Amino acid sequence: MPKAKPPQFFLDRSRRVGFAPAAQTGYAAKLTHYGFGTMRIFLLSLLALFAIAACAPQPMRVTDDGERVPAIYRLSDSDTGRVQLRMRDGVNALREENGLRPLELDSRLNAAAATHSRDMAVQQRPWHFGSDGSSPIERVRRAGYEGRMLGELISETYETELETLTAWMSEARTRNIILDSRARDMGFAFYQQDNGKLWWTMVTGAPQPRSVSERDSPNAS
Repeated sequence: MPKAKPPQFFLDRSRRVGFAPAAQTGYAAKLTHYGFGTMRIFLLSLLALFAIAACAPQPMRVTDDGERVPAIYRLSDSDTGRVQLRMRDGVNALREENGLRPLELDSRLNAAAATHSRDMAVQQRPWHFGSDGSSPIERVRRAGYEGRMLGELISETYETELETLTAWMSEARTRNIILDSRARDMGFAFYQQDNGKLWWTMVTGAPQPRSVSERDSPNAS
């Protein structure tokens, strides 16, 4: 029996981290090798994302010198649903450009993501272990998700959700989680500190395949 591959962790320069329980396989794994076709796919993906981001209003503020600069991206609990839908639409636009099925928001994965976003703020570092030592897989199970957890993306930033998605797409390993051909479900959440810093978490998963007995059952839908 071959040994199971250990979880993979990767941290980029912008304090964004990705986690995958095992090496990525399938279509998304091809994106780690830059050829002409892959680069074209990547550029089309970014163009699609930029088009979405362009539709989002950019809040501005005026400094004491009269200069207009981007304002702190301030969110509240009432913005959660809107932000989650915008991120889902951004992710699915990128997946569509790459010939992949769209993802559906799952309330249990949203809950797991929200728990970890808040916990990262408490710990003041972007990493995948909870303050209680929990792993992404354990948090997803605690939230009641019965499918397979595929990946987790996290970020410590002042950027918007779509700016964060753009940054995740710029790194091969975090991009592979977004474009994992196996994924069917996603969760997304944030926690914002008083100073405006945002802690983003995105989780992807897929339902467990039904057993042969379940598929053959007359009550199976």
